Amino acid sequence: MTTATNLNKPEKKRFKVPHTYVILMTIVLIAAIMTYIVPAGQYDRVKDEATGRTLVDPASYHVVDQNPTKFFDLFKAIPTGMEKAASIIFFILIVGGAFQIITATGTIEAGVGRAAKALNGKEKLMIPMFLILFSVGGATFGMAEETIVFVPIGVALARALGFDAITGCAMVTLGAACGFNAGILNPFTVGVAQGIAQLPLFSGIGFRIICMVTFLVVTAWYIIRYSEKVKKNPESSIVAELEKEDSDTKIDLNNIPAMELKHNLVLLVLVVGFGFIVYGVFKSGWYIVEIASAFLAMGIFAGLLGGLKPDKVASEFVVGAKSIVFGALVVGIARAILVTLENGVIIDTIINGLAAAVQSLPKSISVVGMYIVQLIISVIIPSGSGLAATTMPIMTPLADIVGITRQTAVLAYQFADGFTNSIIPTSAATMGYLSIAKIPYEKWVKFLAPLMTVWIIAGAIFLIIANAMNYGPF
Repeated sequence: MTTATNLNKPEKKRFKVPHTYVILMTIVLIAAIMTYIVPAGQYDRVKDEATGRTLVDPASYHVVDQNPTKFFDLFKAIPTGMEKAASIIFFILIVGGAFQIITATGTIEAGVGRAAKALNGKEKLMIPMFLILFSVGGATFGMAEETIVFVPIGVALARALGFDAITGCAMVTLGAACGFNAGILNPFTVGVAQGIAQLPLFSGIGFRIICMVTFLVVTAWYIIRYSEKVKKNPESSIVAELEKEDSDTKIDLNNIPAMELKHNLVLLVLVVGFGFIVYGVFKSGWYIVEIASAFLAMGIFAGLLGGLKPDKVASEFVVGAKSIVFGALVVGIARAILVTLENGVIIDTIINGLAAAVQSLPKSISVVGMYIVQLIISVIIPSGSGLAATTMPIMTPLADIVGITRQTAVLAYQFADGFTNSIIPTSAATMGYLSIAKIPYEKWVKFLAPLMTVWIIAGAIFLIIANAMNYGPF
């Protein structure tokens, strides 16, 4: 007798990753619940007269009245987060709109198409070239949000060579991240942290250069390996659905439009514009507002010189801004996590508890403990200079007590801040460039998690070596 097959048996449902907004709102909810569980507490902040910076007094932690998140506060955190992240949100919308104007002139298709054709057969060279180029910006002036304006070109070039949006985004942003992770001459992270630790400015540079080269080699290998897999089989792309949706934007290397005078004029605008932005960042301390203004001007002038009428320039700007509203709003929702923790007055309590945990560890592993603590704190304080100002006044005397050199304590801070900035949802830079590339946050995490694990392990190894060699001068 044959056993009857149960044809009506329901198929096993596969786990589906929740929507990006659902993930972020869940984290906001967890942060709100923590405000009921974690005692509220604060450190006193004091102004350092020598530098003008506001620092934490490490001996001043005290309990304050609990301020748990109320039901309506949970919803208020979202618009408040958007208000606090307004400059980044509007920056993303302006860059998206301006780049769409430039794209509408046909210059990107013509210019990137020729660059891709020149690299045809040498695709592997493109990835390390981009990584090294942008690592210089990350290592010197802390390039992070500034990568947003270069991501569309990276994505267009990667797609033209048969790769995907993740490859194009990664070779720009992770290049800057490799430089930022090591912070060779970054005044906003290493400079601030060493100032607080009273170390000579940018001392210990040789060891940090070795760290940066290591990060670059590992990252180049990882991206090349992924990109080759995608080129062989486009379905293996983590963002295969996105590539299908945006297939009409892919440049056909067999049908590249001719470079006309208008295209050359637009390219001239781009070269001058990007040069102007780099000069402004280095010489005049430009940040989001100035860079957005320069990019808006580039978009308008490029559109007019590229043969678009004023009405067409305006309509293309709206098309570009509209296409990335989803990603731009992610930045504001992610900021709500930080708003909730700040309003609940529990960030300093978390820091105090973690610092106490490090102090109780044996000396041999205390450097790793300090590193783990900095990794955890960097998730809730995404600003590099803000993290230094908050944690280094605590970690500097702690390093003296447990027998770790101050230079090693700075390195632990630098690695933790650099690594997490590429993956945490509270990082405006990460959410910004993902929105421009239209890459869902959960897809980026899937791509980056293995590399992030390697980075973090490499950081721990470098810290153990630094501790063993009494990395100094002190």
